[in-house]
Amino acid sequence: MNTRRLLLPAAIASAAALLFTGCVDNSTPPSAAPGGDTGASIAVDEAAVALLPEEIKSAGVLVVGTDAAYPPNEYKDADGNPIGWDVDLVDALGAKLGLEIKYEIASFDKIIPSITGGTMDMGMSSFTDNAERQKQVDFVDYYSAGILWAAPTGSTVDPDDACGLKVAVQATTYEHTDELPAKSQACVDAGKPAIEITPFDTQEAAANAVVLGQADAMSADSPVTGYAIAQTDGKLEQAGEVFDSAPYGFPVKKGSELAKAVQAAMQSLIDDGTYGDILAEWGVESGAVKTIDINAGT
Repeated sequence: MNTRRLLLPAAIASAAALLFTGCVDNSTPPSAAPGGDTGASIAVDEAAVALLPEEIKSAGVLVVGTDAAYPPNEYKDADGNPIGWDVDLVDALGAKLGLEIKYEIASFDKIIPSITGGTMDMGMSSFTDNAERQKQVDFVDYYSAGILWAAPTGSTVDPDDACGLKVAVQATTYEHTDELPAKSQACVDAGKPAIEITPFDTQEAAANAVVLGQADAMSADSPVTGYAIAQTDGKLEQAGEVFDSAPYGFPVKKGSELAKAVQAAMQSLIDDGTYGDILAEWGVESGAVKTIDINAGT
């Protein structure tokens, strides 16, 4: 178990001002949101560029699919454009590779099929790299995130003893497809009530369900839960500690040379300090890695 506590940035904490009628509002970013001109002063890494597949290098464009509904990792600004620390990282990646980044908004479950089908080059939606997904795509791993629960302030929710509780999640996330079903089955096997798993289309809706008393708790990736807590002006609090840390990865087509190019460019961003600066600016540096790996998830 990872016992690190999430560090919350001042910019994210200021997002509590977006709270209306008791609900979480992620429709616009905090007024002091970091980012905005990432990549403007980043030098191209010619060694990484040399590793690019010829078709991407000649086009000069990297098509990146994102759900953009998982703040603060990736979400939308008031104009519907992607924003978040993942976006800042990919913008910096594009600068290293000398490529224009073209974001395609899509539902989470459509991104990997679009990569395997050739209509997207890469995904950026807080994908947990695991062995099952590696059967379809390769992952360039760039961050370590755990799972963190939140519950109404003053409650006694325990993620390790949640039998019979109603738990909100964003649909198709790891928490929805793996974590909670396994916990619920363990409850049933022990003769206890199952967990009522309640999926929502967006993370905002999942957090709102807890704030409004429609669910007992929510489960999400650690930086996402920390963001939700900061936005609720004291209505939600952390339940338990961060656990089950695993790598986030950018999915690319299986066997593509793009994986090596992205790996080299991301490592360059670590080595020159850009990567650390971006994570620190958003307050999510607790999940930083030192080495960019491919398919390190299990």
